[in-house]
Amino acid sequence: MKLTFIITVAATACLFITCKHEIPITGNNGNNGNNPPVISNSCSADTVYFGNTILPLISSGCALSGCHDATTHKEGLVLNSYSGIMKIVTSGNASGSKLYQVINTTNPGDIMPPPPHQPFSASAKASIQKWINQGAKNNQCTGGCDTTLFTFSGAVMPLMNTYCKGCHNPASLGGGVDLSTYAGVKTAAQSGRMLGSIKHATGYAAMPQGGNKLADCQIQQVEKWIQAGTPNN
Repeated sequence: MKLTFIITVAATACLFITCKHEIPITGNNGNNGNNPPVISNSCSADTVYFGNTILPLISSGCALSGCHDATTHKEGLVLNSYSGIMKIVTSGNASGSKLYQVINTTNPGDIMPPPPHQPFSASAKASIQKWINQGAKNNQCTGGCDTTLFTFSGAVMPLMNTYCKGCHNPASLGGGVDLSTYAGVKTAAQSGRMLGSIKHATGYAAMPQGGNKLADCQIQQVEKWIQAGTPNN
């Protein structure tokens, strides 16, 4: 009887361990996540860069309080760095990577970001897929930003979508701020909070939260748009 009880308990424990990740954590195909960053002086339109696009998307959509930030580290994952993200990425194989699987699944228990947070947009998913299939490199580029482009649709909203909307949307109003619409962005801009935060000025919460400061060129784009009167252009 005692032996039967032990076997039953062991089997039950194995069942729970197996079911902890319905989508198993994948390997990284030889990339241990410690590859040093490769920074290019120019940006290729055909390349998705980790530092410019992927890290901001994952940081704002997944490295949230209660999920995969350094404090909570749900399922043992902290997704605010290249090494952390590579734990759920198989280089060159998006469909075989847990990261790509969980942002595309329809299972509410597995999808990332979890409800009520907004799911990644189709373009964000496509960028993540392309980055993985291009080798999931720890890359970044410093060119490609044009300070003469400072329209809302061409410069400001793309920055909000990449760096801010994951934490500031109707389902997740970080600081009571919604940056998913023109009206919300305009309100934050005209209050002075947006510029103070992205400049990391004293007295303001530094944004993007947990990520790198925006490039000087990107800050100039936002500042010029604000100086122009925050038009919906």
